Amino acid sequence: MRKDIDHILYDEATIASKVRELGALITKDYEGKEPFLVGVLKGCFVFMSDLSKEIDLYCDIDFMAVSSYGSGTTTTGAVQIKKDLSRDIEGRDVIIIEDILDSGVTLSYLTKYLENRKPASIKICTLMDKPARRQTDIKADYVGFVCPDEFVVGYGLDYDEKYRNLPFIGVLKPEIYE
Repeated sequence: MRKDIDHILYDEATIASKVRELGALITKDYEGKEPFLVGVLKGCFVFMSDLSKEIDLYCDIDFMAVSSYGSGTTTTGAVQIKKDLSRDIEGRDVIIIEDILDSGVTLSYLTKYLENRKPASIKICTLMDKPARRQTDIKADYVGFVCPDEFVVGYGLDYDEKYRNLPFIGVLKPEIYE
């Protein structure tokens, strides 16, 4: 599996430091509140687990499974909700937790979808922002890293459901996905 990685973009220590920083910022920004963390599966699971441990507040946690990629490397543009929330978010301060903000198609759709449920607020926290690929006018409120326009895997991110369990974020060799 590691032989498929061209180079490591963010190592374990760098990721851990950034996650602590994001957790402290969210804790400060939501002082006196109980944010509702909505993880976008499957890619967020490692990041959300680590991030939630760094938020020193009462939090509700739920997940959605949303996809616009299928098994490819580019968005299809058609968003599918495969798993919805199991709890009501009306009047809640929602933070959508995402592994990577790439085209923005999925998050743009998801934000509008959740706004219809009348939360008090919706913010987006992404581990990585890849603005070079953006197709919509959406921005994250909390960003760990600005990612170069390369195909990255690891720390929850996959290619065809593989590589999620790598402890770092690496750039996949092009010959693997071309």
